[in-house]
Amino acid sequence: MNKAELIRNNIEKQVCSFFGSRSVTDFTPGLTPVPYAGRVYDEKELTALVDSALDFWLTAGRYARTFEEKLAEFTGARYSILTNSGSSADLLAITALTSPLLKNRRLKPGDEVITTACGFPTTVNPILQNGLVPVFVDVSLGTYNINTDLLERALSSKTRALIIAHTLGNPAELDVLTRFCRKHKLWFIEDNCDALGSQYKGKFTGTFGDISTCSFYPAHHITMGEGGALLTSDPLLRRIILSFRDWGRDCWCESGRDDTCKKRFSQKFGGLPFGYDHKYVYSHIGYNLKVTDMQAAIGCAQLKKLPDFIAQRRRNFTFFYDAFKKYGDYLLLPRWERKSDPSWFGFPILVKNDAPFSRNDIVTYLEGKKIATRMLFGGNLTKQPAYKNTKYRVAGRLDNTDEVMNRLFWIGVYPGIKKPQRDFIVRTFRNFFKKKAG
Repeated sequence: MNKAELIRNNIEKQVCSFFGSRSVTDFTPGLTPVPYAGRVYDEKELTALVDSALDFWLTAGRYARTFEEKLAEFTGARYSILTNSGSSADLLAITALTSPLLKNRRLKPGDEVITTACGFPTTVNPILQNGLVPVFVDVSLGTYNINTDLLERALSSKTRALIIAHTLGNPAELDVLTRFCRKHKLWFIEDNCDALGSQYKGKFTGTFGDISTCSFYPAHHITMGEGGALLTSDPLLRRIILSFRDWGRDCWCESGRDDTCKKRFSQKFGGLPFGYDHKYVYSHIGYNLKVTDMQAAIGCAQLKKLPDFIAQRRRNFTFFYDAFKKYGDYLLLPRWERKSDPSWFGFPILVKNDAPFSRNDIVTYLEGKKIATRMLFGGNLTKQPAYKNTKYRVAGRLDNTDEVMNRLFWIGVYPGIKKPQRDFIVRTFRNFFKKKAG
């Protein structure tokens, strides 16, 4: 072992010692916040981050390659492509389908994309940002996923694609969705940002569509701070995604490598002179949405913990479900397909119309006890100010989406919620019902 390796090993030991020296704050019910989500990590993430920093390879490198390989291996997808956020992953997924390389299947301005208005903006925004038209379909209460009975009503001669999110980790009806897309020759994109590790018929979500997306924001199943990924098993789509992610370039050499195609100076592109350097040929109008290797280093450590994180989320969800069943007169609890095994992102609760209290009443009470709550993201996105003057179409009505907007909230199930926090949450709910419902 040379001097540099000895120093590196010593630094790793010091980082582990630093992590172990930090004091752990005891949980005090009502005073210590119970977040809806957060980072769960130990010395493994810190040592990986420092190890990457010592390499000083600031863009994607060895950790990024390892993460992409391991994520693809975990999910069963053929390819994984890292990007700087889940939002960028959604943008790349939709934008990839506009590529001229897809010929007569490429999406063009004015084409329609079926989706829901119930959820997070970044599932819808890339549709608008590419000059496409979102067609909003209502959701089903309980699952809060797209109502598949309404899909045919949403179809038109302009429909070219469908993008859905698996709401709070709850898989949508993938049998119906994949069959619908095959029947009508539509592209299918899964926004899997809230559902990493969820399964449908024993297969991971994110592997049913042509492209799927993941997020590694601190609130999600695993984190690298900021960060996201796309999954696909189509080599052409992978090539297109990489191009749009990396400035729109035509070259597919990894960072720091040259002449992978062995034709760097012997090709003709567009109006460029023969032999123009392939590294500076651009076949798409792209972006720079790459990830850093330091982020990927954290992700590699987190990915090893993913199976345990998933198990802990399911345990927390089951604990709350069993505890809240007794309040069925006032609360609509979540439901899921028999074919699915969700990796829950949160526990959704809808306050029924005839309950003797409002959503605001219970949310205010919980927040007053330091228990974090969240709405189901943007509620009905068509009611948000950002979409006031945008072009979209609604297939039927969005009554259930409005119900979600007005009466639904959710609490966390992330692995940082342990038995003391779980017990306190259940006790707080019980005390609220004693006061409001007798």
